[in-house]
Amino acid sequence: MDASNIKTVLIIGSGTMGQQIGFLCALHGCTVHMYDISDEALNTAKVRLERLAEWFKNHNVKNTKNALSRIYYFTEPEKAAHRVDFVSESVPEDPQLKAKVFAQFNTLCPEHAIFTTNTSSLVPSQIAKETGRPDRFLAFHFHDVRTTKIVDVMPHPHTSQEAIQVTIAFAKKLGQIPIVLKKENHGYVFNTMLMTLLSSALTLAANEVADIYDIDRSFMGVMGTPIGPFGIMDSIGLDTVYKVTKYWADLLHDAQGKKNAAFLQSYIDKGLLGTKNGKGFYSYPHPEFFEPEFLQ
Repeated sequence: MDASNIKTVLIIGSGTMGQQIGFLCALHGCTVHMYDISDEALNTAKVRLERLAEWFKNHNVKNTKNALSRIYYFTEPEKAAHRVDFVSESVPEDPQLKAKVFAQFNTLCPEHAIFTTNTSSLVPSQIAKETGRPDRFLAFHFHDVRTTKIVDVMPHPHTSQEAIQVTIAFAKKLGQIPIVLKKENHGYVFNTMLMTLLSSALTLAANEVADIYDIDRSFMGVMGTPIGPFGIMDSIGLDTVYKVTKYWADLLHDAQGKKNAAFLQSYIDKGLLGTKNGKGFYSYPHPEFFEPEFLQ
């Protein structure tokens, strides 16, 4: 098998990253099966995919309508898995849930299909056995496809070289820049650096050392960036940052990490999730850090 044989891609999980990965695959000529457990989730995905297509069109990307026409939506696992060549999973960051989902689709997908996870914080060896095809399983992790072409390719010790090379080639087919890890690492490359930054920012805010705006202003002013750590968290989704923060805090019995998770939870409880629903630490589509006076 090589990347040219990947004609149909199954996206498991129709959230923000599932939408982006699915659209990218469709944009590059693949048929995409978008699977989720409810019609409500898929209907939401359809609306957001139309917005995503419009964003790409406004940034001079052609054939966005054709890409949308190649995306099909399923709540039935058997239909979603039919004749797929490549699987990308983006369900919540729960290793037991991911293992269960992969075990289910292993019985439904063709034997040749490569399974990949877009996990933000786990490593593939944690669930490789449960996938039923550990030699054809690895992490294939995307960032926001609107702003970067970097994608992480992280095998586990029993991933076959063929699966690795096909995934690298597929990344290039999608117009991405594959970053290939030599060994498993929670958080990959960029996210390892990013989570250290976000954790530091959360610690400052949770401990009431400085307010959110001033923490972002400090980072933006010194580094010359257009966005600070709390703006970044909004773009990721506060619920996602919370899940990752809480997972590691609980695993490592980290008191400060638990305090940081509680700080995030206070925003989530108010329905503040970030850019995905228009309000998080900032209000969108015109966040305060876009204003010239933000750094004055």
